[in-house]
Amino acid sequence: MTIDLRSDTVTKPTEEMRRAMALAEVGDDVYGEDITINELEAKGAALMGKEAGLFVASGTMGNLLAVLSACQRGDEIIMEDQMHMFWYEVAGIAALAGVQIRTLPGAGGAVSEEDLRSAIRSEDIHFPRTRMFCMENTHNRAGGTVISKDKMESLYKIAKAHGLWVHTDGARIFNAAVFLGVEPRELAACTDSITFCLSKGLAAPVGSLLTGPKDFILRARKYRKMLGGGMRQAGVLAAPGLIALETMRLRLAEDHRRARQLAQGLADLGAGVVMGTVQTNIIRFQVPMAAEEFVARLAERGVLANPTGPDSIRFVTHYQVSDEDVEAVLSVCRDIFREEAQGR
Repeated sequence: MTIDLRSDTVTKPTEEMRRAMALAEVGDDVYGEDITINELEAKGAALMGKEAGLFVASGTMGNLLAVLSACQRGDEIIMEDQMHMFWYEVAGIAALAGVQIRTLPGAGGAVSEEDLRSAIRSEDIHFPRTRMFCMENTHNRAGGTVISKDKMESLYKIAKAHGLWVHTDGARIFNAAVFLGVEPRELAACTDSITFCLSKGLAAPVGSLLTGPKDFILRARKYRKMLGGGMRQAGVLAAPGLIALETMRLRLAEDHRRARQLAQGLADLGAGVVMGTVQTNIIRFQVPMAAEEFVARLAERGVLANPTGPDSIRFVTHYQVSDEDVEAVLSVCRDIFREEAQGR
């Protein structure tokens, strides 16, 4: 049996989700007539404390729609230099929105207040207009680390004082809320718009939601159509999303516990793990060999993972990873480390 730790995007829909898809009440969503889509958008917006929501194909689409809806071509947006929006979204912000990204260094996925203030452009004929500030919570490349509510609020106040729109890539915002012991809306209060994924740890088969003010979501809906994202009888996709929001988000603490268990086991084996960064369901660690070789050896033994650098690996726990799976993975890693030490 394969244990897949590449990402929490590999989760399969539950049987309850599959039944809900078969029975979903549907209509044409471009006409606003899909009852299940409308219910999902309303529920997602309410969970975030926002006026409206929009179902989109992916978090990448949601983030791009946020930029299109808040900015004009030639504007500049500020974000931390390891953000998903900068690394992994195919430069859509530049290519399709015509917006320039200005990156700042961060610690644990968050920029400093001083750096944010310094990066906001003054009015000058030579400068682009600074229009948006973006955050990511949890932060993927920082190892699933969480930005605290106080930090988000502090950065939000600085951005708003300078008239910026604040957007958060909250792909795993429910993981952040669980770690902090707060409701998601408390974190979403520190941002004007926020995307979150249904198809990662929440196990829905597809989709994300973009939430924010009504007029902003109306603009985003039109841009979604422009991008080819207008969907018809999409209630079959929204139905598992509703179950994800109602039940699957309530079990994320299990994924966090297993991630820490796995990380501690790896540290005990001698892997390079910074335990302080293992806050949610993502583990990044160093191995005493080429990452590609380590991943290949894992795959030979039925464990899938992703390299993240020359000697670094990422594991991601999710609802299809059990306590027994964690022990099995550690046993495999133990064997590989032993082989390496003996000069395989």
